[in-house]
Amino acid sequence: MRKILKPWGYEQILEKNKKYVVKRLFMKKNHRCSLQYHKVKLETVYVLSGILKFQIGSKVNNLKTKILRPGDSVSINKKKIHRMHALKNTYYLEASTPDLDDVVRIKDDFNRI
Repeated sequence: MRKILKPWGYEQILEKNKKYVVKRLFMKKNHRCSLQYHKVKLETVYVLSGILKFQIGSKVNNLKTKILRPGDSVSINKKKIHRMHALKNTYYLEASTPDLDDVVRIKDDFNRI
């Protein structure tokens, strides 16, 4: 199992093949990932423990917010702007198409491109 450190926590790739990828992610309390979208990648997020504030929408200035708790899931279509923010230390699963490098960052707390 490959562990990839991120400024907000880490992700572990549980399975990667030609059809899909499954990752287990840990996001530290009060951290968040980039405000981003994907050109082709489709993904579903499932919360295992903790609480995620999830934002999604078609325009940066018009994002809807949902609170995701253990057992909650959300699917993200391509080109949808989104961001996850951990309100508590949070573990979650991500199942997606295998397009791991398909990330377009709009805003990032850690100045990543």
